[in-house]
Amino acid sequence: MALDSKRKRELIETYRRHETDTGSPEAQVAIINTRIRGLTEHLRTHKKDHHSRHGLFKLVGQQRRLLGYLYNQDVQRYHNLIGQLGIRNIIGSRRN
Repeated sequence: MALDSKRKRELIETYRRHETDTGSPEAQVAIINTRIRGLTEHLRTHKKDHHSRHGLFKLVGQQRRLLGYLYNQDVQRYHNLIGQLGIRNIIGSRRN
């Protein structure tokens, strides 16, 4: 469930921190979040696709690590990002 380059470019433009930014944690999490949502929809119809499920678990772990990094660097940026993406607060609840 790879993203096409046009959709990826749109996500980077939406979540980048400055004009030439392509790899900030915000942009990476937005891309991963979109892939996670796509895989989740795929797995609703293909319940026995265990290879895609494994890939989903890897993406969720990568997203958690990036969100943990962002939380440690700047809590306000973390809260802004999870609010924009509509994901629940998975780091703050664990640490408080």
